[in-house]
Amino acid sequence: MIALLGGTGYIGTAFREYLDAQKRPYKSLGRTELDYYDVDALSGWIERHSPRFLINAAGYTGKPNVDACELQPRDCLRGNTVLPAVVRRACERTQLPWGHISSGCIYTGTRPDGSAFTEEDLPNFSFAQDNCSFYSGCKALAEDLLRGAARCYIWRPRLPFNQVDSSRNYLSKLLRYDCLVDVRNSMTQLDEFVAACVQCFDRQLPFGIYHLTCSGSTTTRDVVRVLLRRGLTNKAFQFFASEEEFMQKAALAPRSNCILNNEKALRAGLRLSHIDEAIDKAILAWTKN
Repeated sequence: MIALLGGTGYIGTAFREYLDAQKRPYKSLGRTELDYYDVDALSGWIERHSPRFLINAAGYTGKPNVDACELQPRDCLRGNTVLPAVVRRACERTQLPWGHISSGCIYTGTRPDGSAFTEEDLPNFSFAQDNCSFYSGCKALAEDLLRGAARCYIWRPRLPFNQVDSSRNYLSKLLRYDCLVDVRNSMTQLDEFVAACVQCFDRQLPFGIYHLTCSGSTTTRDVVRVLLRRGLTNKAFQFFASEEEFMQKAALAPRSNCILNNEKALRAGLRLSHIDEAIDKAILAWTKN
């Protein structure tokens, strides 16, 4: 049995759907059922129910976007930094292997030579650099607290999407925003992401950090071209003249735009599509939710 924290969120729901489709036994734990911010309560539940693995998909992203974390810093810090530390203590106390969903938003840009960030690169969009959003800072701080954690996977997605319309789906956001900023990013196909996370445990891959993003990178304008070419919309998309204008007119907190290297995951045999293929497939199979 797999224990799942945060099973009602965007990524947590995708985990439930995947595990249901695979007919895998799991228990999705909600806060009303168990205060998993309490290390004794979480440890006790683990000891009583003996799951084989735990997935922490819980956290605080804010609505409609990470700007809300600037206004609710306590909730953001508690959900994205304190909780992972509590889960670590409970899992190490009970010797339970587990996985934590982090984020690629702890990076910005590329490495100095222009290449994509690997799992060994230290975050450069964090409180340590004083250049980040509160959300990204909390996610980076959580990874500091998990450094050296026993029997732990840290999975980093980036701008998750799939074929199902959702307020959290990156493709849906592009369709709904009044004005866009043209930036280059890595992206994560959500269904591939959850499958890869579970397969890390099933295949007993080495514990550690994995970038679970599509191969390659893309720009906002490139994605918009596919949306138009495939006829998903005929919207006349508007763009800010620059990132600076976007920050002045539409954003409260700095945004991460970065490229991640997924070669470690590919070498481990995890299936991660090329970004162009994944985006095209999602748009062709687009489903209103």
